[in-house]
Amino acid sequence: MAKHVDYYVSLNSPWTYLGSKRFEAIAQKHGADVTVWPVDFGSVFAVSGGLPLPKRAPQRQAYRMMELKRWRDHLGVKTTLEPKFFPANEVPAAKCVIALREQGRMADAIKVAHAVLAALWAEEKNTGDTAGDHRRLRSRRGGRGQGERSARRRRETRGLHQAGDRARRVRRALVRDRR
Repeated sequence: MAKHVDYYVSLNSPWTYLGSKRFEAIAQKHGADVTVWPVDFGSVFAVSGGLPLPKRAPQRQAYRMMELKRWRDHLGVKTTLEPKFFPANEVPAAKCVIALREQGRMADAIKVAHAVLAALWAEEKNTGDTAGDHRRLRSRRGGRGQGERSARRRRETRGLHQAGDRARRVRRALVRDRR
């Protein structure tokens, strides 16, 4: 029987970052086919009773920090506990992941997602500021034609809508379970 995992990721989450290498290893070990779905969990928090980090009680923030330290040390994963660019704008990276997924390049999509997480949590990079990266890519490739750019936008938009639909289904299920 074929094994499949729908992998819902936040490209801002330290927990996704800490588990990313282990997830890849487990999926590979068991021969699982993986589909990556970037999700804005902030919108899930809004309907499930969760709060974004800055709005949490100081005790919860302290406990989160203690847990991050424990898991970082336990896993031996280089982690900046308070990166200066957190939270980053995940939309540009999510669009890249979605575009790769829609092209059937799932392994590349997962590698990009994990690279974005490492850039934010280990390398102190602003993963939401891609202007410099886009300029370098255009100069190397000689720019993009309007037709290619439009087709890329349509693929990205379709992928964002699919991920949004799945996130809404998850939110509805969470709300239903709370009742």
